[in-house]
Amino acid sequence: MTSVGAAETDRRPIGVFDSGVGGLSVLIELRRLLPAEDLVYFADSGHCPYGLRPAAEIQALSVQAGEFLRAQGAKALVVACNTASAAGLDPLRARHEPEVPVIGLVPAVKPAVALTRSGVIGVLATPGTLRGALLRDVIAQWATPVGVRVVCDPGAGLVAAVEADQRDAPATHAILRAALGLMQAAGVDVVVLGCTHYPFLRLRIAAMAGPGVQTVDSGQGVARHTARRLAEAGRLQPGAAPGRVRFYTSGDPAAVGAVMGHLLGEAVRCESWQ
Repeated sequence: MTSVGAAETDRRPIGVFDSGVGGLSVLIELRRLLPAEDLVYFADSGHCPYGLRPAAEIQALSVQAGEFLRAQGAKALVVACNTASAAGLDPLRARHEPEVPVIGLVPAVKPAVALTRSGVIGVLATPGTLRGALLRDVIAQWATPVGVRVVCDPGAGLVAAVEADQRDAPATHAILRAALGLMQAAGVDVVVLGCTHYPFLRLRIAAMAGPGVQTVDSGQGVARHTARRLAEAGRLQPGAAPGRVRFYTSGDPAAVGAVMGHLLGEAVRCESWQ
């Protein structure tokens, strides 16, 4: 693949993948910050959710997604999945860097610690993220030294609810009530949305938790980091004309595309990755 110098325009797309549609919350931030960039989004809905899978399988799926996006010409890979970031960043970076930057997600514990007044924060994340070293590391780096307590809950079933476009279903509300009730009983006043699916539940979480509880996620931070990495490599696409987005999935393109359209509020044409 031809390298691109700092003085040239790099029209190749940014590749983004998630276990399903949740990474669209990151795609939204990328489009907002880098409107001229073309994007390729891959939803691995055929293997969603990743959270209950063993780490070795998550790594293999992440490598497969990375190879697909490289085949689409991606100039950078954004791992818009907390579970895949917790398990799969090292093999992706070993295969693609330094030629292609690999940007992963870090649970937003640092901003949550800065915001808390009660000294207790919550982390709503999948089992794969909760058992990974990445979350333990950021808690040890940012929360533990200042005495902030962290209460974690997997929100079991929430990923499937977003994938099925069941955000307002009674069962989804019941899962949220249980998770938030546990956190509020512990004194949590900031909730980290540690799965990219969960920002699509932000309004429901805010309504249930009340005005005394804030939510934070990693979407804006990932977009800013992606912009920095591309700028350093001279790969940013200048201009004001909006870039285009191509959508692919390993699941049913019609069904996944319909959910994508509801989440993004626009018509989406989703294609099969094969």
